[in-house]
Amino acid sequence: MPNLNTFFWIILSIILLVCFFVLFIKFRNRRLLRTVTNSKRGTKTERKLVLKLLKKGISAQTIFHDLYVTKQNGSFTQIDLVVLTTVGIIVIEVKHLSGWIYGKGNQSHWTQVLAYGKQKYRLYNPIVQNRQHINDLKRKSKQFENIPFYSLVVFYGDCVLKNVDYVPNGTFLVKANRIMEVIKMIKKKNPPAIYTDKGEVVKILKESVENGKNEGIQKRHIEDIKNLIGKHRIFE
Repeated sequence: MPNLNTFFWIILSIILLVCFFVLFIKFRNRRLLRTVTNSKRGTKTERKLVLKLLKKGISAQTIFHDLYVTKQNGSFTQIDLVVLTTVGIIVIEVKHLSGWIYGKGNQSHWTQVLAYGKQKYRLYNPIVQNRQHINDLKRKSKQFENIPFYSLVVFYGDCVLKNVDYVPNGTFLVKANRIMEVIKMIKKKNPPAIYTDKGEVVKILKESVENGKNEGIQKRHIEDIKNLIGKHRIFE
């Protein structure tokens, strides 16, 4: 029977192995993430999704994170993720929500219900939001007129889509655990897209990612978000 000293060293060894394993996983994830973005870009949830896509075999060269696309009026629209595929361009909006979500695809706002119905919030319709992102991106190149775009809204958190309908064609609402299933379906059910100049597409997306490193652009966009959030008040 081992004495207390031996038992202590066994427990200590197990603890050290667990700590080493955790640190190794964190280091590996950070290194993998850096093939697309860095640990300060976007939100933690967005970075989690980037890692998920990479671990599922999607090439880092086809993933673009935290894009700031120049609009016609000189302002910027921020896109969480863009994934280039053989069948077109997937534009992803990431949401981390809780509670029950109600809304229709053609409404400007949805309703988020918390605390068993005691709290209700207005939520900007993510379908409309991502559609605008796609429209702003399409204006960056004439060839985008002939390339299919797919809108993918990914929900993290314990939210439940209770009554969401009138979802447009080419738009997909999905919980995070099913995102690869939807991406595979999009690739399987659609014909190859015709890219007349792939280099131009990549250049536009890379420039939009680079815009996100500009502090002036970031501050301006944050002010725009604050003004938008100010309109989304609690209502009874």
